[in-house]
Amino acid sequence: MDCHVGLLNSVPSPLLCEMFGAAGYGFVVLDLEHQLLSPGDLQHAIRACELGGCEPWVRVPEVDAKLIGRVLDAGAKGIVISRLETVEQARHAVEAAHFPPLGRRGITGGRVTGFGKVSLADYIAASRDAIRIVPMIESEAGIDALPGILAVPGICLVMEGALDLALDMGLGPDPLHPRVWQRLLDIAGHCDEAGVPFCPNPRTPHQREHWLARRPRWLLAGEDRGLLLGALRERRRELVPDVQTTPA
Repeated sequence: MDCHVGLLNSVPSPLLCEMFGAAGYGFVVLDLEHQLLSPGDLQHAIRACELGGCEPWVRVPEVDAKLIGRVLDAGAKGIVISRLETVEQARHAVEAAHFPPLGRRGITGGRVTGFGKVSLADYIAASRDAIRIVPMIESEAGIDALPGILAVPGICLVMEGALDLALDMGLGPDPLHPRVWQRLLDIAGHCDEAGVPFCPNPRTPHQREHWLARRPRWLLAGEDRGLLLGALRERRRELVPDVQTTPA
């Protein structure tokens, strides 16, 4: 079974999104939760993902039917819902992403139909299986509600947000806390029982070994900002190693 590896994009740049595809990443999560992307910037990033050969997903801050519809009309293939916590939110997200009778999304033409090359009827039929609705579980409430959320038709896979989960649990910004790890295992267990894929975000070698042993279909490689900063720092140190000095 193939494993699709993706990145969370926090450095707004269409060129960077295109590069991720060239580097072999299967999907990119364009962030509207913490980034102030304009509609034009988002559209260019989606096009760049398509050109690079990776799926453009968009993380939205809440279940906003109009926003979800516009993002899908722009060409997004997946909608990641940050901090999803209830079955009702999951149902509303699915309804916003699908056309009747499956949902309540409004229809338009434009780039998703190739400006008329694909009929509206064919696009509606194709979109039933092509759109990914992805809850991001970032709270204890979300974990408690997860069995019901996973039972909602149209939920395709689940992502985790360990940092916000740690904050929600009163543990501070500590995604590596043992109690957080146990809750991530709980999320994976619920997904296994429901037959819905879980997309983990390994943060340590131990976590990487654990998740890879499960042969995941989806895997998040982390956030581009931190990965790029780490690579840039390491390259500078290769050229000019840091020298520790003792004050005189």
